[in-house]
Amino acid sequence: MKTSYATGTVRKRHWPKNLLIIGAVLLAVIIITVLVIRRTYELNLRPLGTSSETQQITVPNGATVEEIAKLLEDAKLIRAAWAFEWYVRTNDGLEALQAGSYPFNPSQSISEIVSVLTDGKVSTDLITILPGKRIDEIRDTLINYGFDEDKVDAALDPAAYADHPALVDKPVGANLEGYLYPESFQKTNTTEPTEIIKASLDEMQKRLTPDVRAGITRQGLTVYQGLILASIIEQEVSTADDKPVVAQVFLKRIKSNIQLGSDVTAFYGAIIDGVTLAKDPAKAAAVAIAHSSPYNTRMNQGLPPGPISNFGEQSLQAIINPAQTDYLFFVAGDPDEQGRPGKTYFSNTIEEHEALTRTHCKILCN
Repeated sequence: MKTSYATGTVRKRHWPKNLLIIGAVLLAVIIITVLVIRRTYELNLRPLGTSSETQQITVPNGATVEEIAKLLEDAKLIRAAWAFEWYVRTNDGLEALQAGSYPFNPSQSISEIVSVLTDGKVSTDLITILPGKRIDEIRDTLINYGFDEDKVDAALDPAAYADHPALVDKPVGANLEGYLYPESFQKTNTTEPTEIIKASLDEMQKRLTPDVRAGITRQGLTVYQGLILASIIEQEVSTADDKPVVAQVFLKRIKSNIQLGSDVTAFYGAIIDGVTLAKDPAKAAAVAIAHSSPYNTRMNQGLPPGPISNFGEQSLQAIINPAQTDYLFFVAGDPDEQGRPGKTYFSNTIEEHEALTRTHCKILCN
């Protein structure tokens, strides 16, 4: 008897070949994606348009590349903020971007705009008062623009603007510290420094609306105290997201009768008293904090007697609309490798604050 065996076809395994096909497809997709991104990037580097109509763009001191990119995109001077950021980062431009007021138009490419920003070719027909500047620094700015020193000093005398509505809350005897709003102002051959100061006060008055004044008083502050606190916030942090949180911390400390403990107020007191400060941040901080001054909130209770610099609208609005948080402490971390300000860390307890300080503020807080 014969035994029969069932026969069938043996299925060959093709998985190595299939993997090769899948790999080839993935590689093709990656290559195409890279090419598309590269092409999109190159297109976004091109001028937005052909118009030669110039816009004056003011880059604040300490502005990040992201903030500058958004400023240019919002002004419709570049196609895409991300392309500007990428170009700056890949062309070693992070440390070279300079603050100031610049004339730009949509017919300029991103590379041309970056070239202007890194060369610092500011407008010669504009005077720019930057945010976070003390009155003595603004004085130097005006003199550097070619104004006579005596005329500048006369222009900075509050008596020349006794009836200006922006100064209605200024205490008798106080100078213009904190009142000179940061902005760019037109300059001609006949412009006098008093015109620049008045224009700056006019800009401040535009911000001190009845709603803003009411918003400050709702926080338990006088309008002048609001300006003082806004100047401290301006000096403490530069990012828009941090300002309302820092405002919340300071307002809570004021209401809780806790010292503000702000190093920037100590620095201001030392500087206006002519104290020599070391270039090393930690050594300078140690000297400033130890210096006895009514402005030093590391030593004194409450707000200092006056503003410590001018400030932008974000710092003012932060007081009116503080963050809905409940922090009591914050510390600014050390700058990054490019020298940009470090991240701000917030906490509720002294133990958390000290731990964050040890971890993130090893240089500045040494």
